[in-house]
Amino acid sequence: MTGKETSALVDKGALPKIVATNEKGVTMTLPNVEGQPSKSERGKALRQVIAAFVANIGTINTGLIFGFSAVVIPQLQAADTLIPVDESQSSWVASLSAIGTPIGCLLSGYMMDTIGRKKALLLTEIPLIIGWIVIACATNVDMIYAGRVLTGFGSGMVGAPARVYTSEVTQPHLRGMLCALASTGISLGVLLQYTLGAFTSWKTLSAISASVPVVAFVLMLFMPETPNYLVTKNKPDQAMKSLAKLRGSTYNLEREVTQLQTFAQKSNQKKKLTTKETIQALLHPSCLKPFGILSLYFMMYQFSGVNTITFYAVEIFRDSGTTMDKNTCTIMLGLVRFIFTIIAAILLRRCGRRPLTFISGIGCGVTMIGLGTYLYFKKSWEEADPPIEPTATWFPVACIFIFTITCTLGFLVVPWVMIGELYPMKVRGIVGGFTTCMAHTCVFIVVKTYPVLAHLLERHGAFILYGCISFVGTVFFYLCLPETKGKTLQEIEDYFSGRTKTLKKSKQLEATTAANGNSKPQLLAPEKNKLLP
Repeated sequence: MTGKETSALVDKGALPKIVATNEKGVTMTLPNVEGQPSKSERGKALRQVIAAFVANIGTINTGLIFGFSAVVIPQLQAADTLIPVDESQSSWVASLSAIGTPIGCLLSGYMMDTIGRKKALLLTEIPLIIGWIVIACATNVDMIYAGRVLTGFGSGMVGAPARVYTSEVTQPHLRGMLCALASTGISLGVLLQYTLGAFTSWKTLSAISASVPVVAFVLMLFMPETPNYLVTKNKPDQAMKSLAKLRGSTYNLEREVTQLQTFAQKSNQKKKLTTKETIQALLHPSCLKPFGILSLYFMMYQFSGVNTITFYAVEIFRDSGTTMDKNTCTIMLGLVRFIFTIIAAILLRRCGRRPLTFISGIGCGVTMIGLGTYLYFKKSWEEADPPIEPTATWFPVACIFIFTITCTLGFLVVPWVMIGELYPMKVRGIVGGFTTCMAHTCVFIVVKTYPVLAHLLERHGAFILYGCISFVGTVFFYLCLPETKGKTLQEIEDYFSGRTKTLKKSKQLEATTAANGNSKPQLLAPEKNKLLP
């Protein structure tokens, strides 16, 4: 945007004015070009919270799917079960949902950019409803397999649209916390499944689970499409109406629509991309860099053992040697995960992405190695002649709970939030689908290989391996993970595109920001009519 265009927008009131001082000590009135509004200019938070909440109801299903195997496998292995399964079949029941998930991830990315975020979210609920009904009506293990694949497919479809929708309908000061609703939804689903599974049969559990996507579908019908998507489709009037629903009628709607249009023009987002242009956009550093970072993030955190604990919770508590009731431990574990996911969403707004990631990396590494070490000694006690009674049986339970707490604070929240933050707007849907595909592929590999690792390395060796991977991941996060707290989506895209060299503010800019109560002023040099860096 040129200096004349900027001045015109300021005069018209399209951009908010701030007072700033340049390097030569000249005081001037300037626009907040990047557009993080001051507190007095923020839209109504409740409307954004409701929109984000409705968009993320479908993510509860992901938690229901994750927690289902932990409670259904012991029931299927019981002597009085209607559908008996062996160890191999049990591992397929646990992992098959993750086979359908990557396919759903890829499809949802294409759907988001083609038919919009809202319609994509509506369509995701259909395979979830069908899948749960198939499981509830199952008369053999193959029907359970089919239902798990369908629910996994739907889970993959809902992941990226829910997060991208949330990131695009919320303002920066709320975005981090509300994008974490997806992780909160997953944890709530796990808790519900663990709790209900302790008292109901797996068929009843499946029928109850089917009600969640039905509610998500009905409520989403009343939500608006995201203004970002409407602007890229050259529909500014509809974008204005969408913003009015999301921000309130007293909010400066013209200012935000102008910002979205300006940024869309700058990055050619209004132009419909050809296949060649889409491939070029996907191979551009602004896309490849964040994709590489997030892909490695998901791989590192999945191999920390988080979903091994989630999918095989009852079995792991049984093998740990604790004298506590296994179902009680599992329910408490789900409750702890849910509570700390909410805490993580709050901390995400205050602490940022990097510190929470470091807490998870170090905490998961220490607790997994601690659990593995205890299981090693437990095995030696059992093999002694005569066998030695295990001591400190509280220790493995403590390791599992501390692991869940530390993992939840960062790993279960941060990378999912960053899916909606890091990618360029014109391919955000497609590459968001690729990323969730990568994440759930890692889920499948980890869940399916755990029984194999438990035989090859024994259980203690598998957990020690997970702990070592967590420590390696922490080093990678320290070196490569950017901090996006408080940054607009445009600022983040400019950084990965190379238009800006850093996401950090200079000390002089921070001082100016603090003095004026605004989050991102840029200085206009009158003698050059340019934006100062």
